[in-house]
Amino acid sequence: MTTVEQHQDDTVKHGHRHEGPQKHVIVFIFSIILTAIAFASVMAGGVNVAFTVILLVVMAVLQALVQLGYWMHLKDKGHLMPIIFMCGGAFVAFTAIVTALYWVWW
Repeated sequence: MTTVEQHQDDTVKHGHRHEGPQKHVIVFIFSIILTAIAFASVMAGGVNVAFTVILLVVMAVLQALVQLGYWMHLKDKGHLMPIIFMCGGAFVAFTAIVTALYWVWW
């Protein structure tokens, strides 16, 4: 059995094709770029503080989504339940934070 036949046989058995390293390299470079943008915004110094904070939050959310989607394989089929539970957990955490802030400030 040749390597190509074995790969096709593995694809049929497991129901999905292995992506290979090219997407992982692209996502890794994208993560490095996001980190560099966040670092540069802080190191610039002359940038408005509010803009820097907003930019850091946006970069953190993008970075988290990239990490979850590609490194944790949540973009693949069959991962709907973990996604639903993580969204539910994020909703509960957000609600708890808003409630705590409301409770302390008012």
